[in-house]
Amino acid sequence: MGSSKKHKIIIKFLNREANYKELEKLNTWLKNAKNVPIFNHFVQTEYIIALCMAEYNLKKAKKSIETKIKNSEKKQKVTLYKRMTVAATVLLIIGVSMFRLNNDHKISLSGNTNIIEIGSNKAILTLENGDQVALEKGKSFQAETISANGEKIIYSSRNKSDKAKEKLQFNYLTIPRGGQFFVQLSDGTEVWLNSDSKLKYPVKFIKGEIREIELVYGEAYLKVSPSENHDGVSFNVRTKAQTINVLGTEFNIKAYNDDDEIATTLVEGKVAIKKGKIEKILRPNQQSRIVQNLDRIEVMDVDVSQEISWIDGMFTFNEESLGEMMKVISRWYDVEVVFESAKRKNFVFTGVLERTKSFTDILKLIETTSEGEVEFEINRKTIIIR
Repeated sequence: MGSSKKHKIIIKFLNREANYKELEKLNTWLKNAKNVPIFNHFVQTEYIIALCMAEYNLKKAKKSIETKIKNSEKKQKVTLYKRMTVAATVLLIIGVSMFRLNNDHKISLSGNTNIIEIGSNKAILTLENGDQVALEKGKSFQAETISANGEKIIYSSRNKSDKAKEKLQFNYLTIPRGGQFFVQLSDGTEVWLNSDSKLKYPVKFIKGEIREIELVYGEAYLKVSPSENHDGVSFNVRTKAQTINVLGTEFNIKAYNDDDEIATTLVEGKVAIKKGKIEKILRPNQQSRIVQNLDRIEVMDVDVSQEISWIDGMFTFNEESLGEMMKVISRWYDVEVVFESAKRKNFVFTGVLERTKSFTDILKLIETTSEGEVEFEINRKTIIIR
């Protein structure tokens, strides 16, 4: 990242103006250990203090920050630091530091709040005979064509029974709230499932027939095995209100039961979205949105890196309402959210947060960013927002 570009991106980041691509560039820069103390120095001593002062002058602060960056680069000795991502920097430097400087914002705690855990790899596998198997850390499962551990489940294309090739047998993989899991289907298609999701799929696809799976509900990222590897046979994904026809591609589907919209985001390749008689073709960096009770498909350009950031362990919010944010966050931490005031749902937030952070750290950052407009109370696994 060039010096001039870097200065602009850091300033935009500090003023919450940076987009996701700019954050990625900053993240790459911060992977170099010698750059972290340069970044930390002026943020901790200049910018955070300035934010808490009524006489803060943005124009002067930006100029001062640019000067400090240039001077720090010349004088700063190389120091070994643990590599920090942009999201960690947001949380630890701006979020926690400002929280300490402004003690007026404190999260109210009652009951045993230690029961709120960070999400992890876990799932329930339902076999074709109805038996259920819990998949989680420390547990493994083996069957004729199935190999599973606490992180993933892989299906083999081998099958000793000729009859099994003539009849589809289905498994279900259910991801609870507070969970995530990976499955590789028998054709090599890879599927990452987010919290509160359910996938129906064949144990083995029938040769020469359309490969089809169903996202019963939830969110999934798919990397589909190309049709040319399967005698030209295409791949379909069904949801409750649409069918996606795929010819070898990567895309994300979000189809939660408590969302009115179904969003399909294309990363690579090409897909056809069908709802009834309506069909739309998606190109890379496009997203389709379907409202279940309306007969139309909307297509728009999006930043796909934001839409699939959950795969890399991030929450990414771009001018998102607090109501929608808490819906996403509550699935990962398996909590219930209650708004005492409906207008609090409309508070807008932009930021990148790590899914590996504690729930209270996440709330501290949101509460601080709201500048006193939003307060949280945690009562066991119920979150009250005032």
